[in-house]
Amino acid sequence: MDHEHTTLADDLERMLATQSDRRQSLRWLFAGAAALPLIGCGGGSSTTTASTTTGNGGTTSTGSTGTGTSTGTGTGSNGTCSVIPEETGGPYPGDGTNSNGSGIANALTLSGIVRSDIRTSVSPGSATAAGIPTTLKLQIVNVGNSCASAAGAAVYLWHCDRDGNYSMYATGLTKENYLRGVQEADSSGIVTFTTIFPGCYAGRMPHIHFEVYPSLAKATSAANRVKTSQFTFPMATLNEAYSTTAYASSSRNLSSISYATDNVFSDGTSLQIASVTGDPVNGYVVTLTIGVSL
Repeated sequence: MDHEHTTLADDLERMLATQSDRRQSLRWLFAGAAALPLIGCGGGSSTTTASTTTGNGGTTSTGSTGTGTSTGTGTGSNGTCSVIPEETGGPYPGDGTNSNGSGIANALTLSGIVRSDIRTSVSPGSATAAGIPTTLKLQIVNVGNSCASAAGAAVYLWHCDRDGNYSMYATGLTKENYLRGVQEADSSGIVTFTTIFPGCYAGRMPHIHFEVYPSLAKATSAANRVKTSQFTFPMATLNEAYSTTAYASSSRNLSSISYATDNVFSDGTSLQIASVTGDPVNGYVVTLTIGVSL
């Protein structure tokens, strides 16, 4: 699928893809931004049985955020906490930091954007995204408090649709805002989103974007975000999902890209591959533990 690149964010993302040290580039690009050094817990290598793919986060590692490097340990639900990389929000964040061609694109201020089911747009949109039903369960833990559950933190999450298009930006979708939503973490630090499995567009491995905020009240301005990152899925899940007819274009795009050549995941995926259960018929459940410093 072809994507037009007309924004500054597109140019920055392409520049990141050519740097010999993407982490150093991110530190330079985001210097002065409101991104604090944070810790995250994620899945590692994956194993697959008939309809279950499981991540394994057993080792402690060090990574970089947009403003520096942090190291931390603690016990989260997936094992030992490790730094989750700070990643670009890409050209389609919809958080008020760029334009969609007709004005500032900001889903954070939309009435009704705080919701669990993100498949249908809120006003002024009305469209519903089609695709394999998918439940996302992200647990936010506070590394500064021995990875205790970060109850009350908030997550803004967005991803492309089955055809690789982003609401608020793609042609014909600038008034839509599906596959975008905000959730407040419950007493266990968990946010849950009902969505569809994202497609794969040319040049990127399939992924989901998210921003973490210290509270729901602060999740109305991108200036308050404390972490921006992305996560992806095991290859077994991608191959299974994209074998379905509705995801035929994703299958073709996936065949020409890999984690090793992706401009975000080429430096490692151990902290950014979620655990997945389910199948294309009954839907998927995707889980990941994300550490932050609050």
